[in-house]
Amino acid sequence: MLTCKEFLAELSDFLDETTRDEMRARLERHLSQCPNCWVVCDTTRKTIQVYKGLDSCDLPEDVRDRLLAAVERKIASHGEGS
Repeated sequence: MLTCKEFLAELSDFLDETTRDEMRARLERHLSQCPNCWVVCDTTRKTIQVYKGLDSCDLPEDVRDRLLAAVERKIASHGEGS
């Protein structure tokens, strides 16, 4: 049986339905035996459905600029420790 960590590593592909048949069967078997992973999977699936149903909206330009600057600072700070 898969561990919960292994299940979570495959969750995105599982929800996207891009896993191979053998792995999908192992993931489904794990879900049937692990209530914690079932809750995570079900909640994630429902969250994706909710967000897919929302209309997109444009960020105000100042918010977009601040967000991009924050991401660039974060990326730069990771490079300093290398």
